[in-house]
Amino acid sequence: MAGFALVWKANWIVANFGKVDWAEKHLGAEGGTWLFWKLMGILVIIIALLGLSGALGGMIMGVLGPMFKGITQ
Repeated sequence: MAGFALVWKANWIVANFGKVDWAEKHLGAEGGTWLFWKLMGILVIIIALLGLSGALGGMIMGVLGPMFKGITQ
């Protein structure tokens, strides 16, 4: 729900909280902040879908697992 809200209400977020300087510099001269909030919403949606499908845990263990070799499930 949060990801959908970020995508749906990106204009409202920009109007009420202002522009993100990093996004304006790196994502385009006009509309960089708007694009930033849309991409953040899509990222939240993808992470949620990975979590619901059970794939997120395997990905996290694949990346962080070598740091915790002594811990078993």
